[in-house]
Amino acid sequence: MSMMEGFTDEDARRTIMKALRLLLIVTVIAAPLVWWKIGWQSAALLVVGAAISGAGLWKWLNLMTVVMAKMDAMEGKGQAKPMGWVMIGFFLTLGLMLAVLYVSLKFLDGSVYALAAGLAMGVFALTFEGLRLAKAWTV
Repeated sequence: MSMMEGFTDEDARRTIMKALRLLLIVTVIAAPLVWWKIGWQSAALLVVGAAISGAGLWKWLNLMTVVMAKMDAMEGKGQAKPMGWVMIGFFLTLGLMLAVLYVSLKFLDGSVYALAAGLAMGVFALTFEGLRLAKAWTV
């Protein structure tokens, strides 16, 4: 049984990348089903929600990578990137996601539940991968 002490930065990166891949797979499967059942506008809202969710996961991965490099640099293991540009990019991406969310709600006359499902798919994918990781630790 491996323990949490053996969990590395690469393990965290791999988990988030697997969650992003799962998010993409679920989106590719769900979008045509939503299009067929309730229309293309709702399918577009589902894809927008999934894209926002995926972009959020990607930005958290980048932020986590920089913070871990900064912590390693504080321990004398190397040089870290400045946090300023990373934080500026992080908040600009959040603003862009907010704008995309507003525009999609304003101009796409689809189901808000499809948008919410798209946004929730990132949480689902990350939870699923986290549970798989926890299972691997305990078995």
